[in-house]
Amino acid sequence: MKTIPVVLMGCGGVGRQLLHHIVSSRSLHASLGVHLRVVGVCDSKSSIFVSDVLSMEFDDKFLLELCQLKSNGSSLLTLSTTSGVEYQVLINSDSATKLIDIAALLGKSMGLALVDCSASSETIGVMKQVVDLGCCVVMANKKPLTSTMEDYDKLVSHPRRIRHESTVGAGLPVIASLNRILSSGDSVHRVVGSLSGTLGYVMSEVEDGKPLSQVVKAAKSLGYTEPDPRDDLSGMDVARKALILARLLGRRINLDSIKIESLYPEVMGSNVMSVEDFLDNGLLLLDKDIQERVNKASLNGNVLRYVCVIEGSRCEVGIQEVPKDSPLGRLRGSDNVLEIYSRCYSAQPLVIQGAGAGNDTTAAGVLADILDIQDLFPEK
Repeated sequence: MKTIPVVLMGCGGVGRQLLHHIVSSRSLHASLGVHLRVVGVCDSKSSIFVSDVLSMEFDDKFLLELCQLKSNGSSLLTLSTTSGVEYQVLINSDSATKLIDIAALLGKSMGLALVDCSASSETIGVMKQVVDLGCCVVMANKKPLTSTMEDYDKLVSHPRRIRHESTVGAGLPVIASLNRILSSGDSVHRVVGSLSGTLGYVMSEVEDGKPLSQVVKAAKSLGYTEPDPRDDLSGMDVARKALILARLLGRRINLDSIKIESLYPEVMGSNVMSVEDFLDNGLLLLDKDIQERVNKASLNGNVLRYVCVIEGSRCEVGIQEVPKDSPLGRLRGSDNVLEIYSRCYSAQPLVIQGAGAGNDTTAAGVLADILDIQDLFPEK
């Protein structure tokens, strides 16, 4: 049996779903000879660790109680359980030091999987040190990999110990597929894709003639958007995904090197207009332009999609016309699709398509990444 100690950073929707997946998959993992031993969980304000990371773990009852607490919007500092688990709670100023101590203790012996399901850039420093201490890092958080090239180089300096499939396409095998192509010596010369479930939904709905304002409000009510839809409409999330792919392909560029098309002007930014004002008034002003672009594309036999394009020195994200009968043109709803063109996939690209959003799908991708590094952990 291989035992993998796990520390989870980020206990939002994806983090909680990951803990649920770990609990519900116990029998499956046992049949595979793997046991995930959760020894620590961190949220934005505090961290909680078992009192002895060498031998103890949070039991499943405790993990489910913790998830319920966090789903109610409470902090780990308020945790009160009768499960009998011995643990210590630390405020964030002490959490980083504790994490490094744990990594130093476990890294050279039984190993540690540090899992980042947060949306914070503050995890970068800890993860760089953890990698140096011989531990593994699994990420759904895009920010560490889209930081400076110096940070990026440090994180990927031990490629066997890092997994980040869920940073780009939730549970889709985007990173794994690109790595397989590159390791075979095949050269990738073009990548184009729709990598936002939110913007994929928006563009396919306006294609049907619905006003952008109506579609965005519907997407928000369905839970497809962030609380402030401008976080999606800005294109920044897609740009981060494009940067991760571009760097994987060897481009040494930063976020400010990417041309990003926002679906709203700066005068409607969050520093100028409230969320309510944007939804009630700002969005209506965007309807006409988008509809005109939809009609123009239709006359050309095309449809509009919000895509990322990586080709040569070009790396950009924005609205483009694509043929109706192409994989991108046939895309509907919140699915993601990526087309990879290489020497071997020249006339017909490799196409990866499927659900590209959602806590469940993303957490499943993270869990698969954790299991993918099991060979780095000793058998007990």
